[in-house]
Amino acid sequence: MKVILNQDVKALGKKGQVFEVSDGYARNFLFPKGLAVEATSGNLSDLASKKANEDKKKEKEKEDAQALAAKLNSITVEVQTKSGEGGRLFGSVTNKEVAEALKAKYKIEVDRRKLEIKEPIKALGTFNVQAKLHPEVIAQFQVLVKAT
Repeated sequence: MKVILNQDVKALGKKGQVFEVSDGYARNFLFPKGLAVEATSGNLSDLASKKANEDKKKEKEKEDAQALAAKLNSITVEVQTKSGEGGRLFGSVTNKEVAEALKAKYKIEVDRRKLEIKEPIKALGTFNVQAKLHPEVIAQFQVLVKAT
């Protein structure tokens, strides 16, 4: 019997895949637990339309990320903090502060967890920061740290 998985099944496969299983396994285990449905022509067409919609959604997310990356690549974000002698900061500039500066000045919202600062920013100056906006899209911009 052919079935379409509704959820990941450890011994069988991932959600949305079609498998040939024994009738007893399908009737006694997969169907009662809601793990799979029978692979009828209607269910297969539903699966195809869901995959098409999911692909469109992923493509839209990628396009949005590329547009945001184009904006970020041309930006220099200013962050003002307290500093001591020789341009050393009290503490360091964090992802959260960079994300807040982006939101305040440029009205661009980027999740702080998507920002990557290679080494902690503990001095005045200009530093490069990467933003992983999408698995395939990475933006790079500069952070200018100034004393208050």
